[in-house]
Amino acid sequence: MANGKNEPIPRKNEIKVSYLVEKLQDRLNIDVKPCLDESRWEDRTITEAELHRPGLALAGYIELFTYQRVQVLGNTECQYLAYLSREKQQEAFANLTQFDIPVIFLTDANSLPDYLLEMAKSAGIPLFKTPLESTHFMFRMRDFLEDQFALQTMVHGSMMDVYGIGILVTGKSGIGKSEVALDLIERGHRLVADDVVMLTKKSNVLMATPTKMNKHFMEIRGLGIIDIMSMFGIRAIRYQKRLEVILELSLWQESQEIERTGLNHDFSSVLGLDIPRIKLPITPGKNITVIAEVIAMNYLLRHYGYDPAKAFQDKVKKHIARNREHKDFSKRAIEYFEGDIE
Repeated sequence: MANGKNEPIPRKNEIKVSYLVEKLQDRLNIDVKPCLDESRWEDRTITEAELHRPGLALAGYIELFTYQRVQVLGNTECQYLAYLSREKQQEAFANLTQFDIPVIFLTDANSLPDYLLEMAKSAGIPLFKTPLESTHFMFRMRDFLEDQFALQTMVHGSMMDVYGIGILVTGKSGIGKSEVALDLIERGHRLVADDVVMLTKKSNVLMATPTKMNKHFMEIRGLGIIDIMSMFGIRAIRYQKRLEVILELSLWQESQEIERTGLNHDFSSVLGLDIPRIKLPITPGKNITVIAEVIAMNYLLRHYGYDPAKAFQDKVKKHIARNREHKDFSKRAIEYFEGDIE
């Protein structure tokens, strides 16, 4: 991780339509009902995360028809079909059913005549309907499909939520990543994953989660495995968090170049995204936990438009320019001490 050599996990090539429908109902709480007998499409698969509304294909233009995507028929498509005569409806719908479409969804509680449903059945194309309006349905469907086909990778470290900022603590084995995470938990912050962290790239955002095996468990060398949720309660864990900062721990070396001002920002490339990285050398007596909290708060300040390092640099520049203008180098650092009366 420190060298950005984490390898991506091969993405899914396909998911079954039956799996998609099951997750839409169970995980996304979307009411989806089949319009045809389910036994004919048990092995039907989806290979792309994108959706398509086949308005032009219904009208007869099929040169650029992306039939391999999930097809969504909303009010516009269904009302267009209803406007046509039965013969023209069948002709228009045949523009779709001649292709190997993975699945068709009818939104806004729309329905199709039985003779069009029979055409879909004969072509082996599964067809569902939902009461959700098209924009809302497509947004939630696209998010789910993007997650299913997303790039993933596995990294070693401790992923924490510190003041709402996702910090991944990395470093060589045995350097104390889990101990830092445990100290942060004791101070009221939340554990996402320890030791093995799964990263998923969604919409140019990296989401971190634990594996099924290491949820809310942590290994402390010399002590063993501990259960964070049992010890500290549900407030001490979360199952996913956006990765925003990488805190890389290393042993102190005299020849090591360390950032002193914070003006030069370092980054690590993870699945093609640049994540801010802070290299923190460990020395006896250094409170890594407090520094991690300050890193989170400093990130928040910069996120809201205030960069302390830049503000300090500007202040120094103004002070130098003012002294050059007045050419008075004999001034005291503090013009007047009013005494210790605070």
